[in-house]
Amino acid sequence: MGRKGAKKVSEIHPELLQLLQQGRLETVNLTEWLAIDHITLLLHILDELELEQHSKAMLSDLESIPPKIMKMIPAIAGAWLRLLNQMPEFKRIEVMDRLSTHRSDSVRCWAAYIVGLDELTLDQKLQRIRFFAADEHFGVREIAWMAVREHVAQELKEAIRMLVDWARDDNANIRRFAVEVTRPHGVWAKHIVALKENPAFALPLLDIVKSDPSKYVQDSVGNWLNDAGKSKPEWVVQVCQAWEEQSRTRETMRILKRAQRSFK
Repeated sequence: MGRKGAKKVSEIHPELLQLLQQGRLETVNLTEWLAIDHITLLLHILDELELEQHSKAMLSDLESIPPKIMKMIPAIAGAWLRLLNQMPEFKRIEVMDRLSTHRSDSVRCWAAYIVGLDELTLDQKLQRIRFFAADEHFGVREIAWMAVREHVAQELKEAIRMLVDWARDDNANIRRFAVEVTRPHGVWAKHIVALKENPAFALPLLDIVKSDPSKYVQDSVGNWLNDAGKSKPEWVVQVCQAWEEQSRTRETMRILKRAQRSFK
């Protein structure tokens, strides 16, 4: 449990990999996270939840999905959502709760993506994804913002209005989510065209975290501005100059250095 994690997939001990793919342990680094065979894990979880009778139908849904993790997680989440929608409400709530709180971070990633795929309002999605945005595991937190990013982009102004409160939260993971989900470019995610063209839309949110005490949040803010600088460098320079005048803290200076690393 206290391991640092292997640097290469080939270095992961076979018994450890087996435990990870049975859902009995969390991954501890990106190498382990990427090494998970999600189909193998899915079969173990179906058996654990006494839903193995649905394995054939779920596997059929996944036959044509490439084994890449960012294809497989949404696909498995979609298969779970279809199954959940066939269940009576009490059973759906029970199963979703067990997925959401599972010891395996990969299973919790599926649950986060179920929220993103479900037919909910933006407000409902943000309320439900908050649990995953605060997760202690890095992988779950990344999937959380990816899961709702498309809906955020579709209702951008309303989303930013809601996320302003998140940027003031005591939990650094929640603050970081508010920034990361709105990044103009993002990582492993579609660009938000409106923010590439007019990044000032997000300034009410960014201003709140311009001197955030958490390096985790600082990195996200710096990356956000660096993203914006790829299409609107003049705007980023103006924001950085304004922040430097308003807040000459060590935290702000660190953000500004990261923000301008690619184009200054």
